[in-house]
Amino acid sequence: MLKNEEGLTQINSVMDSVTWERRSAVITNASGHEMFRQDGVEVPSFWSQTATNIAAQKYFAAAQGETSVRQMIQRVVSTITQWGADDGVFTPDAAVTFAQKLTRLLLFQQASFNSPVWFNVGVTQPPQTSACFINPVEDTMESILDLAKTEGMLFKYGSGSGTNLSTLRSSKERLTGGGKPSGPVSFMRGYDAFAGVIRSGGKVRRAAKMVILNDDHPDIFEFVNCKVTEERKALALIDAGYSAEDAYASVAFQNGNNTVRLSDAFMRACANNDLWQTRAVTNGAPVDTFPANDLLHAIAEAAWECGDPGVQFDDTINRWHTCPNAGRITASNPCGEHLFLGSSSCNLASINLLAFLKEDGAFDVIGFCQAIDTLIMAQDLLIDHSGFPTPHIAEVTKTFRPLGLGVSNLGALLMTLGLPYDSADGRSLAATLMAILTGQAYLRSALLAQERGAFAGFAANREPMLRVIQQHCVALDALLPTYPLAQQLHAAATTIWQRAQLNGAQHGFRNAQVTVCAPTGTISFLMDCATTGIEPELALVKYKHLAGGGMMKIVNGAVDAALTRLGY
Repeated sequence: MLKNEEGLTQINSVMDSVTWERRSAVITNASGHEMFRQDGVEVPSFWSQTATNIAAQKYFAAAQGETSVRQMIQRVVSTITQWGADDGVFTPDAAVTFAQKLTRLLLFQQASFNSPVWFNVGVTQPPQTSACFINPVEDTMESILDLAKTEGMLFKYGSGSGTNLSTLRSSKERLTGGGKPSGPVSFMRGYDAFAGVIRSGGKVRRAAKMVILNDDHPDIFEFVNCKVTEERKALALIDAGYSAEDAYASVAFQNGNNTVRLSDAFMRACANNDLWQTRAVTNGAPVDTFPANDLLHAIAEAAWECGDPGVQFDDTINRWHTCPNAGRITASNPCGEHLFLGSSSCNLASINLLAFLKEDGAFDVIGFCQAIDTLIMAQDLLIDHSGFPTPHIAEVTKTFRPLGLGVSNLGALLMTLGLPYDSADGRSLAATLMAILTGQAYLRSALLAQERGAFAGFAANREPMLRVIQQHCVALDALLPTYPLAQQLHAAATTIWQRAQLNGAQHGFRNAQVTVCAPTGTISFLMDCATTGIEPELALVKYKHLAGGGMMKIVNGAVDAALTRLGY
């Protein structure tokens, strides 16, 4: 951790600017039985009891005897700052300034890193800091089993894994020796079982995984309906008297998200009521032919019945791919926000949008951009000092340096402004805020490239990456907001993107990607957000059931401001 005494003094000066108090962190189940308790937890007086419980139960480094949010934040900030100083990124004065800015963001709940940073930075060496991993698999038994090991190690340190299994031959083909292949859905059972028994980050937290299959894979209908079958088994067990917890624990495919990868060709076939054809993985030969809409209807029916599968639009995703010369994007992480090359990883952070709304209804664009700059700097430092489960993931991540800066509390921001979530004004405000976020993040990445060099894969992907940056600028120009605040933000976003485009063309970029829209569940509660990620509000009072038992009651704190704004 930070060896610079002046730096530690300045971190503590920020900490000492607020009032601290001691509380008990207590999590109970629905019947009131205590599932977790830690007395004497030190927190800022303005942090809620929910944020207190999250920090103590999820993020305190128990092995180091942490009992205070002060210690938790200092551990992370001082470690990252020391990395920057050791790498020559910071002069002594710049290190102090950076530490102060980052401490303030975290202390005042304006931003948060993803969970693996809180779990591991300053605790393990080197720490696994990325929440998102994409892992390829080949059609060999060795590769299939290697994937199980890689995912297991990711889950152990608090991260999630996504894989496209379309490379595995279908159950309708033949093995080299003449036997019948198991098919990807059969192997999914094994992967799902491992995910079910490995607790994420060593905490009472579920592992997270994503499984993807292409629309032309011969086992696509089996994949689409595999969770439906298990859902019906669980419901039958509940009807027979088993608890819901026991019922779902005894059926398959409950530890991951399933997604079908849809191509433009498939969607055109649906629109034209044409036939669709699946093809053998081994040689591309036709296997089955059926109306394309039969598959689309099956996907919709299954999602209605059990929530899975989701869909991803393959060609659209790859049109916005900054590094296509390095390969196509075929998969995502479990929540679907990190879409990049196979064997890549991404560390995340999120900004609390409501924290930058002023009392008069204006938005603090300058403070927002400064927060983006600080977090991009911190996240980029994480890449060089993190541990990775395989050498290849380390190589790809360090070659392309993707980052995932996002936002939380959008729903509460719109409520506070009196804007419906599903409205033209709400959408235009969200779009302009995301334009500022992404544009400023790319601008900071370009300025980092000027100082430290572009990512190693930039030269080979210069043309397509600059084309994607231009696509962002064109999309921003096409956005014509009517809401006054959105109009003001649009002007700021336009200037930012012009600078990002200019500096990127001159210096390249330090990072192949800079932003994602993550769900930010647990860290949203750490920041006392009323809504998570970019989600709308579901209810004014919500109950979050925690993995391993326990429940939290979360009350929307934005209601008073929203009613006042609406004139009540």
